[in-house]
Amino acid sequence: MRVFAVSDIHGCLTAFETLLKTIELRPEDILITLGDYVDKGPDSKGVLDCLISLHQSYQVISLKGNHEIKMLEARDDDSSKNFWFNFGGKQTLNSYGKSNKKNQFSQIPKVHWNFLEKSCLDYWETDQNLFVHANLDPHLSLEKQSDYELFWKKFCERNPHYSGKTMICGHTSQKSGKPINLGHRVCIDTWACGKGWLTCLEVNSGQMWQANQKGQVKTANIDEFRCSLVDS
Repeated sequence: MRVFAVSDIHGCLTAFETLLKTIELRPEDILITLGDYVDKGPDSKGVLDCLISLHQSYQVISLKGNHEIKMLEARDDDSSKNFWFNFGGKQTLNSYGKSNKKNQFSQIPKVHWNFLEKSCLDYWETDQNLFVHANLDPHLSLEKQSDYELFWKKFCERNPHYSGKTMICGHTSQKSGKPINLGHRVCIDTWACGKGWLTCLEVNSGQMWQANQKGQVKTANIDEFRCSLVDS
């Protein structure tokens, strides 16, 4: 069984579909998506459609990112709308087509809201790894992590988690297009919505695939990026 992690798709449907085609996902595989499916990129609607379809056919675990949180807040709180619009929300709304001026969220289908609210988890844990969107306190269990740690705190050097498990996260975009691998902490947000790549990591073997919006693909192994944060 292969366990894949993909982070920070940000509306980059072409890159995501290219990765899916490249890894040839099997029914026995597990795909863990680490959040930030919407905003910034050109096709947030298409990314959510794709994820919902994958959930129906494969073993997929989808985490919530800070951009999903802000999108939900913008829907429910008028005072949050301007922040979200400037946070990448305009691109998300544009992907749904022309909306009602009185209700800017009218084109977003209920199935998408249900996915964000009910299907997306705060974290995921396996025998060897801890999967989060942003970060975690190494001294606390996943259940005791703050929302700030899980969704907002930038990647940083910290002690290994007390469980001995490796943290796999996204959120902190690496403008180099290369992941950060500190051994006990790995960040795979490689700036898909900018000039970087969307990264898919098979966590058991360390095999990596990267794709961009041009449909280009390259491969590597996460061990090639082992470093200290100072060196990165």
